[in-house]
Amino acid sequence: MERRNFLLGAAATLTASAAVTEPAQAEPARAEPLERQPAALGVTGKDFPKVCGNLGNHNYSPLRRITPRTVRRLGGAWHVNLEGGSTSAAQQSTCVVQNGVLYVQTTQQNVFAVDGRTGAIKWKTNLGTKQTNMRGVALGEGLVFSTSGANIVYALKQDTGEIAWQRQLITDGEGGGDTGGCDPQNGQCGGLTGTLAGAVVYWDGLIYVGMQGSTGGARGRAYALKAATGEVAWTFWSCPGEGQFGNDTWEGESWKTGGAVPWIHPAVDPDLGLVYWTFGGSYPRLDGSTRGGDNLFANSIVAIDAKTGRRRWHFQSVHHDIWDLDNVMAPVLIDIKVKGRLRKAVVYGSKVGMFYILDRESGEPLHGMEERPVPQHPKQKTAATQPFPGGKPFITQAPEFGKATRPVPFYAWGGLYTPHWDRATIIFPGAGGGADWAHLSYNPHTGWIYVGYGLINSGFSNSRDGRVNTSRPLGEYFAGGIAAVDPRTNTPVWTLDREWSLAHGNGILTTAGRVMFQGGPDGVLHAMDDTDGSILWSFQCGAGVHTSPISYEIDGEQYVAVLAGGNGLPYPDIPRGDHLWAFKLGGKVPPAATPAPPKRRNDIRAAAVTGTTVTLGRVWDAANQRPGSTENTVAQNAMAPQHLRVPKGTTVTFVNPADNAFAHAAVSFFEYEFDTGVLMPGQSFTHTFDTPGEFFYNDAIFPQNTGKIVVY
Repeated sequence: MERRNFLLGAAATLTASAAVTEPAQAEPARAEPLERQPAALGVTGKDFPKVCGNLGNHNYSPLRRITPRTVRRLGGAWHVNLEGGSTSAAQQSTCVVQNGVLYVQTTQQNVFAVDGRTGAIKWKTNLGTKQTNMRGVALGEGLVFSTSGANIVYALKQDTGEIAWQRQLITDGEGGGDTGGCDPQNGQCGGLTGTLAGAVVYWDGLIYVGMQGSTGGARGRAYALKAATGEVAWTFWSCPGEGQFGNDTWEGESWKTGGAVPWIHPAVDPDLGLVYWTFGGSYPRLDGSTRGGDNLFANSIVAIDAKTGRRRWHFQSVHHDIWDLDNVMAPVLIDIKVKGRLRKAVVYGSKVGMFYILDRESGEPLHGMEERPVPQHPKQKTAATQPFPGGKPFITQAPEFGKATRPVPFYAWGGLYTPHWDRATIIFPGAGGGADWAHLSYNPHTGWIYVGYGLINSGFSNSRDGRVNTSRPLGEYFAGGIAAVDPRTNTPVWTLDREWSLAHGNGILTTAGRVMFQGGPDGVLHAMDDTDGSILWSFQCGAGVHTSPISYEIDGEQYVAVLAGGNGLPYPDIPRGDHLWAFKLGGKVPPAATPAPPKRRNDIRAAAVTGTTVTLGRVWDAANQRPGSTENTVAQNAMAPQHLRVPKGTTVTFVNPADNAFAHAAVSFFEYEFDTGVLMPGQSFTHTFDTPGEFFYNDAIFPQNTGKIVVY
C-alpha cells in the first residue's frame, strides 16, 4: 500500500521580591506582531476564556503592565487551597477566566468559580468521587463544561454552578452510554474502554471532548456534543472500522483495541471550519507483532470537519509506533510567512523532539518532509521509513553521555526509532522525553514557538511472555529545559537545558509585556525574558506546577494565575497540593513554604533493609525478610534486597545462588564504586564500603535488575 505523508479526505528556591517598593516603570514601547493572527481564533485580553487562551492554543496574553523592568515587584495577590490543603492528588487543570472570575477543576472532582480579585470562592460543584486527571473546563452559552472521572460530561450554570445537563458518554463494555456506544456511521462497536480526558473546548454551539486509554486497549474516539443539550453531534473513531479509510493499515482485527486515543484538547479554525486533533500511539504500546501496518490514525494529527466529524486530511508522524512516541499535544494554529508567502499553519509534534509544520487547509508540509529508512526488527513488523520534517529538531535525538540522557550501562541503546524486542533497549527521546504534553506558546512579537522539554530516556523491552518494559530505567537521571523555535524555518533559535523536566503539563505563557511564565516540578514559577529565556523573577508555589499560567485584567490591574498541585510523572515524588495563586505588581502574599523537591534520579523506592548480603537474580520477600526462592531475570527489583542500608566500613557480599540457572554480575554505575565481575551460580564477591553515599548498581547480564546501597 502506498504511503503518503498527508492525505486529502473525501472532499478533496528562589522567593519573590514581594517586599520591593521600587516605583512602577513606564510601559514598554508597543511591539507590533510580525504577522497578524486571524481574529476568528480569538484574542485574550482582560479575559483568558479557554485553556491555552484561544482556539489556536497560542497561550499568549496582550496584557503588558508586567515587563522585564516591573516584574521584580510581582508578588502574591491572593492564595487559596481549593481542597483544604490536601496533598493526596496531583492537579493538572489549567484555569480559564471570564469577567473577572476564574473557573478551574480539581482531581477530587470539584469545579470552582473563584473571584479573580480576591480569591473568594463564589461557588463549588462536586461531580462525583471517581478521580481522574482534569485538565480544564470550557465556557460558552452561559455554561461551564466539564468532564468527570465517571465519564460524564456536565454543563453547569456559569453564575451558580447548578447542573444544567449531564451526559454519560462512556460506560464499561460495548454499547456504552447515551452515545449508543457505536460508530454512528456504520453501527460498529468494539473496544469501548477508556475514560474521558483533556480540556473541553467550546466553539459555535458544540463542545469537543477527548478520551484516554486503559490497559485493555481502548479504541480511540473524539466527540462533539451539542452545547445546549449534551446530545452527541458526531463521533470520530481514530482506529477506522471495516470499510472506512485507514482500516487496511491495521492487521486483522487489531483496530478494535488499537488505542490511538486523543487525550489532549484540539485546536479549532473557525474560518476553515476544521478541528485539529492529535491522536495517541497504537496499542499494545510496545508490541507491534500483532498489529502490522502503519496503524492509522495513531500518532497522527487529523483535520476534522468541525460540524460533521468527517476527516478532511491527516498526517501521521510515527508509522507503526512501538516506542510510545504518541506526539499528543495541543496543536498551535498560526499564520506565518514561509519563503515569502503567508501560510495558514498548524504546529504539531512533541515527544520526538521536532515539529511538523503543516498547511492547515491541506496538510501539506511547509518545510518539506522526507521518509527516511530506519532500523528494522522483523518480529516487531517495523515500518521501513519514518517522516522527518525540514528544519532541525529542538533537542538531540539520541542519548548524550555529557547530559542526563547518558544511558544506564549494559542496556542496548540508540537514538530515535531504534527497535527493541526482548532485550531491554534505551532510546532518547523516550516516552517521557521531548516536549510530551507541555502546552506550547506562540509569541507574535518574536514570532517564536516556546516549548518545555524533558531529557528523559526510556528503556524498552517487549511485554510478551512475562517480560516487562522498563519505561524509565532505575537510577537514570532526569532533566529538561526550554526552547524557542522559529516556525518560519522550523529551526530552534535557542535551547536552554535546566535542572527539571518541563514536558509534563508545564505550559508556557507569553505576554505583550515581553515576559513569559512557566512552572516546574519543584513548585517554582519563573518569569523569564522572552528574548533569551533568562530568569527575571521566581516564586515558590508550594507544589509542582504542571498546568499553564494564565493572565487576566480587572480594573486595569494585570494578574497572573496558576494552579500548583503536582504530578505523578516523570518524577514520582513531585510535591502535591491544591494551591491556586494569583499575582500582581505590588502583591504582598508571601511564597509558600518550600517543599522537598523531587529526586533527580529515578529512585528505588523499596523500603530500606539492613544486612550484609545481596542475592542476585532474586526478588526480596518482604513478608519473610529474605530473598525469594526462584530466579528472576526480567524484574527491575530482582536484587534481594533491592535497597540495602549499611554503615560506613561495612563489607557486603554479593551472591549468585547455586540453584540459579544464569550468570549474574552487579556493577555500580555512574559512581563506579564496585564491580563483582561475572559470577557463575554458586560464586560470590565482597566489597567494603568506606565512603558514605548512595550507590546504584545493576546486573551486567540482565541490566533492568537494579539495586541501591546507601552508606551512612
